[in-house]
Amino acid sequence: MLRGARAPGDLAVRDGWIVALGEVAPEPGDEVLDCRGCLVTAGLVNTHHHLYQWLTRGRAVDQGLFGWLVELYPVWARLDPEDVRAAALVGLAELACSGATTVADHHYVVPGGDDGVFDAVASAAAEVGVRLHLSRGSMDLGRSRGGLPPDELVEPLESVLASTEAVAARLHDGERVWIDVAPCSPFSVSVELLSASAELARSLGLRLHTHLAETVDEERACRERFGRRPVEVLDELGWVGPDVWVAHGIHLDHTETARLGAARTGVAHCPSSNGRLGSGICPVVGLREAGAPVGLGVDGAASNEVGRLQPELRQALLLARLAAGDAGALQPADVLEMATSGGAACLGLDDLGRLEVGTRADLAVWDLSDAEDVADPLGGLVLGPERTCRTLLVGGEVVVEGGEPTRTDLRSARRQLAGRARRLWP
Repeated sequence: MLRGARAPGDLAVRDGWIVALGEVAPEPGDEVLDCRGCLVTAGLVNTHHHLYQWLTRGRAVDQGLFGWLVELYPVWARLDPEDVRAAALVGLAELACSGATTVADHHYVVPGGDDGVFDAVASAAAEVGVRLHLSRGSMDLGRSRGGLPPDELVEPLESVLASTEAVAARLHDGERVWIDVAPCSPFSVSVELLSASAELARSLGLRLHTHLAETVDEERACRERFGRRPVEVLDELGWVGPDVWVAHGIHLDHTETARLGAARTGVAHCPSSNGRLGSGICPVVGLREAGAPVGLGVDGAASNEVGRLQPELRQALLLARLAAGDAGALQPADVLEMATSGGAACLGLDDLGRLEVGTRADLAVWDLSDAEDVADPLGGLVLGPERTCRTLLVGGEVVVEGGEPTRTDLRSARRQLAGRARRLWP
């Protein structure tokens, strides 16, 4: 059980679930975790990431999305499953240290069609101890057919569908690993792949994920190709619904915001990455008011070199207030909700993201002993400096203690990853 300083501030865990809150007397054999001077929150949920990108940090720093992709695609084409595992291990450990108990990874680069890259990510998540929403991404529209990615990085539609079904069969357990069906974006996949992916996901009971309305270049490409805006295109193909969440959702008009909200389609807001690429600001206030689940995402470390989730709370709050010109537009409690229950809603997980009896014991303990002069502890967590999680529990199991992963030698993993990254340098 966790014991706080302020009564009633105790929380009891049994068999991976929260079983009591308030003033809880320890029972014989209980392990008591002293949380005095700390703030306990539900574990954070990262709703959008590209773990493999840790290998390519610090590249194309003066490029928008399309230019950034064009520079990086040839580098990513050289990755193998061992590279992907090394990047995922560091990325997931860093995310855990920043309070993330559940991570959604959108992996759409499959060199040579080797879907062992997905086993590599799942293996890294098992080692770190976090939950994983693993989105089997795909691209089938290469440059020769009018798409953005090089032809050597795309896969045949039939191969994508067969691999997706096979990956789901061997990895999806609905407890620690979920597989999602996730064509990359409207400018890198065919209409046929989008339609077939939606049909496959619903036949298997899996969720759908893609990038949407991230840049004005994407909107321009959709208008040239389809004569319609990106949301209209996806809506016509069955990609707006409660089993879908999209990444970014920046360039949305009021009608599109209302449509996503009415359909309960989730949006992963990635504020730092969007700023790094100059893409724009997601209208999170309008989406939330419309009823759309909104979560937070770090996005890949090649467009958000920090690679941690806790700093995104502050970024999300500041950008929302700047966009609205209103200091009341978003509050610390709002962004914490986005980072926990909002993110869980995006992923279709109704049993985590909240501190309630009957929910999973995915918990983050934040040491605020250096901020005792801050009137509001939550404000201190969100508005204050970047923080490492003191203790992180996933299903009641400690996976971070003292700000360090308990199952992974992060320093050694960083050294090994650095060696692999240097191999990819020009």
